[in-house]
Amino acid sequence: MMPPVSRDALDKSDDHLREECGVFGIFGHPEAAAVTALGLHALQHRGQEAAGIVTYDGHQFFNERHIGLVGDNFTKRSVIDRLQGTRAIGHVRYSTTGAPVLRNVQPLFAEFAGGGFAVAHNGNLTNARTLQRRLQKTGSIFQSTSDTEAIIHLTATSPRAHLVERFVDALTQIEGAYSLVAMSEKKLIGVRDPLGVRPLILGELDGAYLFASESCALDIIGAKFIRDVEPGEMIIVTEDGIETLNPFPKMRSRFCIFEYVYFARPDSIIEGRSVYEVRKRIGAELAAESPVPADVVVPVPDSGVPAAIGFAQAANVPFDLGIIRNHYVGRTFIEPSDSIRHMGVKLKHNGNRAVLEGKKVVLVDDSIVRGTTSLKIVQMVRDAGAAEVHMRIASPPTTDSCFYGVDTPEKSKLIASRMSVEEIAQYIKVDSLAFLSIDGLYRAVGLEGRHADAPQYCDACFTGDYPTRLTDRSGCDQMRQLSLLAEAS
Repeated sequence: MMPPVSRDALDKSDDHLREECGVFGIFGHPEAAAVTALGLHALQHRGQEAAGIVTYDGHQFFNERHIGLVGDNFTKRSVIDRLQGTRAIGHVRYSTTGAPVLRNVQPLFAEFAGGGFAVAHNGNLTNARTLQRRLQKTGSIFQSTSDTEAIIHLTATSPRAHLVERFVDALTQIEGAYSLVAMSEKKLIGVRDPLGVRPLILGELDGAYLFASESCALDIIGAKFIRDVEPGEMIIVTEDGIETLNPFPKMRSRFCIFEYVYFARPDSIIEGRSVYEVRKRIGAELAAESPVPADVVVPVPDSGVPAAIGFAQAANVPFDLGIIRNHYVGRTFIEPSDSIRHMGVKLKHNGNRAVLEGKKVVLVDDSIVRGTTSLKIVQMVRDAGAAEVHMRIASPPTTDSCFYGVDTPEKSKLIASRMSVEEIAQYIKVDSLAFLSIDGLYRAVGLEGRHADAPQYCDACFTGDYPTRLTDRSGCDQMRQLSLLAEAS
């Protein structure tokens, strides 16, 4: 989607998957903190609960971490002035592990025997709980409930001699998905897990190398895109330049296909593909797979817009804005009283009667998670006078939880895990409902289809085919909420 920055990140009832996190780092720029703040602003769609920046000036580290949006905390000159130095890393967060409290806000920082070390993480470790228990038994004291802190402790306790070796040693012990930027007194490090589940790119600004989760973070500061960090690759930036390591066994890439459906900004280039163009092709595939006689194609804003454009063009049906989004409803909006709480979705959306009345409408959205918002949207469109409402979803049914850095409900709360497409259609009260097929999604990203024996992406939320072990789900944890994504302190 184009995830609206103003969306209330604390509204757990919202019927969308939640973003993960965004990371940024730069080495050797005189305005490192300001550049990092701008980069994080561009990545705000990846997490709206908290933001943090750590800098280093050659003598000491400086740290600013705040609950809330980047623009609410890092626009004052006084804050940026406190973040001295020519190198910095930053993070925007949605709490996939740990409660949204200040001690969990990243980057996390620690003083090692050899100097300070800061880490920012996009992803989720599927053995973090197991590692934490092991480390606690040997004396480690955790200061947060974030899975990222396990990386700090593993690096600190590694028997290896040098920092990079210790960092690599730590990463060989973790499972799951990670794109990391880390900073020591002499180095800036960017690294992706061997499967490359989460994105990370390398760029350059005025001779300073930088890392970012998405290319849109480069555009805002006028930086040059160099390339994607490869799966399993570690890039080390020092005053002497950059060095590339490949310290992990080579594995087949399993990049998260849902980045193309929803998470990444439409103006980003991910793994060499325009997110916007992929989403339009998704809409075209959806129109080819599930056509329907209609008068107008209407996106559920903002996430359904590119796919709806692609659908309308392929189906030769007019595209129009039949739902108007209120972009000024955010976390500070006054809590409605019980007597008007039923208004719900109308705080954010309203049907455009001039477009909808008397029309056969195709509604296009990126996904259906719980189904609650879809039900309200459909009713709103009917209340605005639509004669028929047909819903088309720009992804396959979401049947399984994500354990790689996306906050999804537990499986039992995913409507597609317990209802057929026909049953979902009855529940949300549409005249027809269709989801994009998994092969259609793969075709939209330029492949012939999904190879069941060797999938090219991580598509576990649609297929249940998890590319790594889920260690924390085993044994005594099996009867509990299994995902770290729902864990709170």
